[in-house]
Amino acid sequence: MTSNSNTNPGVALRLENITKTYALGEVEVQALRGVDFELFHEELLVLLGPSGSGKSTLLNILGGLDVPTTGRLFHEGVELSGKTRGSLTEYRRAHVGFVFQFYNLIPSLTALENVQLVTDIAPHGMDAAEALELVGLGERLRHFPAQLSGGEQQRVAIARAVAKRPAVLLCDEPTGALDASTGQVVLEALRQVNQELGTATAIITHNAAIGKMANRVVYIADGRIARTVVNQAPALPNEVSW
Repeated sequence: MTSNSNTNPGVALRLENITKTYALGEVEVQALRGVDFELFHEELLVLLGPSGSGKSTLLNILGGLDVPTTGRLFHEGVELSGKTRGSLTEYRRAHVGFVFQFYNLIPSLTALENVQLVTDIAPHGMDAAEALELVGLGERLRHFPAQLSGGEQQRVAIARAVAKRPAVLLCDEPTGALDASTGQVVLEALRQVNQELGTATAIITHNAAIGKMANRVVYIADGRIARTVVNQAPALPNEVSW
């Protein structure tokens, strides 16, 4: 269903008054409390907040991995709220790339083969070698995950996520398992993808320093958007220290 009132040429994803409640036995936990949110085309956005603030729940709803208890989700002005599981699967397959804290690479496949798992089924995917070149791993195509550092494995995971040319890239603590210098390399790969492919990118983290490289920083606390800050001059990843 298309709703003209919710269509903005600059908006990739929009949430309206989203709540999410989980039942833990007889106790209800409210993870999100009336969240309104937009992710714009081509922007690099950081979602900041402490553990338990609702960041991952918000990201999962944006990516169609979870559904809200109440509220509405729009992608390119098309409402996804209430869609079938199959429709949400198709939305994820066609439009969303995911990068998580842990790389989830297949150990028995090379870096190139791990990325080809996506490019072989993506309707408009890029060449797997091109995707790895984009994240600075053009010389590591034939290496297996065990032969790669943690940062290199994460960059393979990024290449795999962007190889299908998603409109949206959602990253959940992508540097959480890395040291500072390796994390900067991974952040540079994400920035490169954002700039060269124009992919709307949202990174969730508890690390406030990473927010310096974003176009916008959205602070989440207790399941609510606490405030939003626009960076007029985002820092480069090598200028981010933590």
